[in-house]
Amino acid sequence: MQVYLYAKSGHTVGLEATKRCAAIANALKEFDPILCTSDFRAGAFAKDLLGVRRYVNIDVVRNLTNIMEKRDILIYDTPEANEAMRKDMKEFCTLFYGIGEEIEGIIVDTSIYTKNETPSIEKTIFFGDDDYNNLFLEMAKDSDKSKINLLMGHYFFLGNEKIFTKLFSNVIDEEEYVQTIQNSKYLLTASLQAAFESLACGNYPVLFKRVDKEYNEDLISKINIPVIEANNFKQLIETFESTINNYPIISNFNITSLDNITNDIKQKIDLYKKLTNQ
Repeated sequence: MQVYLYAKSGHTVGLEATKRCAAIANALKEFDPILCTSDFRAGAFAKDLLGVRRYVNIDVVRNLTNIMEKRDILIYDTPEANEAMRKDMKEFCTLFYGIGEEIEGIIVDTSIYTKNETPSIEKTIFFGDDDYNNLFLEMAKDSDKSKINLLMGHYFFLGNEKIFTKLFSNVIDEEEYVQTIQNSKYLLTASLQAAFESLACGNYPVLFKRVDKEYNEDLISKINIPVIEANNFKQLIETFESTINNYPIISNFNITSLDNITNDIKQKIDLYKKLTNQ
């Protein structure tokens, strides 16, 4: 009986689902889970930066049954799921969890994103791992050079870094993602997952809403994370500066416990081993 996690990922999607699934995979490491991503680079990112041991590439969620066996366990994070797929997988799997459904709330790997009392970077911008339509590039391209650090996105287009080097005094490679989130006191980001990771480190993120993304408004409101919207780069930075000068009190920041799921999986696997004499 194998534990699988599936994360929708790619150059038009980003890595938020991958980061959540990687956090759960690490919490379930005693079961030696396999992370399935719909882009091979996402799996490599999770292994190299997030501590995931095993990963494979599965282009779409419906192809999972090509590698899974009946009675395996699945945790998934994807908008691809529909009622028909959920019905079929519930019949196929011993246990079946959807992130945002059976697993709700804030998912952060606290073994990686630990409290940092002495962040070494004052301010960083992280737009996101993807910018397929070059929204951020178009916003920033005519601005004066900024002293705020820019953390590159994993799926930013080849050649964009050269442009950003002219716009920002310090451009940080995407391979330094974890260290940068840990060490940035103030983070301006359009990634809600990155904002949660920043908060877990005791830092102060500000969420910049992208026009091409949907956000969990209930979680944003519950935590009281500051949110800004802007039409141009100058307005964005000015609003960011004023926000961090009057940073609100963050409340109800509680990372979801996976203890119940871990126990349920352990019971099912132990029972399976007894029944099959493994």
